[in-house]
Amino acid sequence: MNKKLVCEFENLVGRENVMAEQADRQAYSYDSAVLEPVVPALVVRPETSAQLGKTVRLCNENGLPLTVRGAGTNLSGGTIPAAPNAVVVTTNGLSGIIEINSEDMYAVVEPGVITAQFAAAVAAKGLFYPPDPGSQTVSTLGGNVAENAGGLRGLKYGVTKDYVMGIEFFDVNGELVKSGSKTVKCATGFNLSDLMVGSEGLLGVFSRIIFKLIPPPKDSRAMMAVFDSVEKASETVSAIIAEQIVPCTLEFLDNFTIRTVEDFRHAGLPTDAGALLLIEVDGHPAGVEDDAEKIRKICEQKGAGKIQRAGSAAEKDLIWQARRDALPALARLKPTTVLEDATVPRSRIPEMVKKIRDIGEKYHIDIGTFGHAGDGNLHPTILTDKRDKDEFARVEQAIDEIFEAALAMGGTLSGEHGIGLAKRKYLEGETSRGTIRYSRRLKETFDPVNILNPGKVIGD
Repeated sequence: MNKKLVCEFENLVGRENVMAEQADRQAYSYDSAVLEPVVPALVVRPETSAQLGKTVRLCNENGLPLTVRGAGTNLSGGTIPAAPNAVVVTTNGLSGIIEINSEDMYAVVEPGVITAQFAAAVAAKGLFYPPDPGSQTVSTLGGNVAENAGGLRGLKYGVTKDYVMGIEFFDVNGELVKSGSKTVKCATGFNLSDLMVGSEGLLGVFSRIIFKLIPPPKDSRAMMAVFDSVEKASETVSAIIAEQIVPCTLEFLDNFTIRTVEDFRHAGLPTDAGALLLIEVDGHPAGVEDDAEKIRKICEQKGAGKIQRAGSAAEKDLIWQARRDALPALARLKPTTVLEDATVPRSRIPEMVKKIRDIGEKYHIDIGTFGHAGDGNLHPTILTDKRDKDEFARVEQAIDEIFEAALAMGGTLSGEHGIGLAKRKYLEGETSRGTIRYSRRLKETFDPVNILNPGKVIGD
């Protein structure tokens, strides 16, 4: 990086907020995707909105590729710098909760706020922010919006896009753009807020976000249904949805994942089970009890060998902690973990679960499958060692087939992880060549020099 430019960034944000040394920049060269790291030329940490806008403008004026990074937890390569001359702008200096309005039920935040800390602050005000990505203890709200993150409660409550009321962001010229409002309804101008959700850093740099909040549920019931086969468990998911019951969570774990989580957490999971469904219903107490009983009967009819209801808040927390432990538990087994995000219509869950198992057997690789079965979002997790070239080649073939299968069933490449670098080669298969060309023309209008996260999603 040109020393004069480094000095300009230091004058903008302070020397302590510019990382130019190789050792400091190394940590910003990768994210949670299994892709080659790229060390950025510079890392800049603005602490105010004004500094952020000026940083974006300086990058644009000098043709420097810019990648915004929250916590780097995304799983599609979206925060890997685009090129060795790239600047990473980290948002952890913009971590203020500006307002939580209990009367009108909204919040205004900066992009670097940690998801779980925000949810806790909202809860302390007697309100509820439902999106709960698995990385919530470290992921940032700006990253959640950029990737349209989901989570365990997506079946009933939706995903991040369903709670974004407005966004303030900087365009490549460093000009502040505002869209949306604190009001329940807003029909002012183009709906740029929705355009920015899921844009993966390609169209602008967030400075503030307005989130909708809702009242918390008055009651809830959690249960664990034990099955001797994945077929019975996945068919039960379809049966619950077919009865028009909408649990707040409906999660699936196969035997491989169950055994791995139990070894990790010692939560008392039945390691001889073929599969588990972890289910929670919430809402008005009378409705909760009614739905819980209906679900219990459906599970029994579909062959559940045991149905265990959480008798206390501690038991419920243990059930959900076991589910959240799935990825870290599996990741301990081999050096490389490939967590995928294939999503199909809910009625196709049994077929997709079987297909994933067949693909694992075909390529002689270990796949633990868990995920948000209630909304069709499965996470086949492949355990491998990238240094084993022969095995990893089989892994890549397996991934291709998993996505081909999901698309053939009317599914999508990503339910919540985004496209980034990792899945861009599949994008035309789900959309069309015209879609990609249209998206590129859109980006060219917003970003003529192509500095905003170039190469991601739609390529260059």
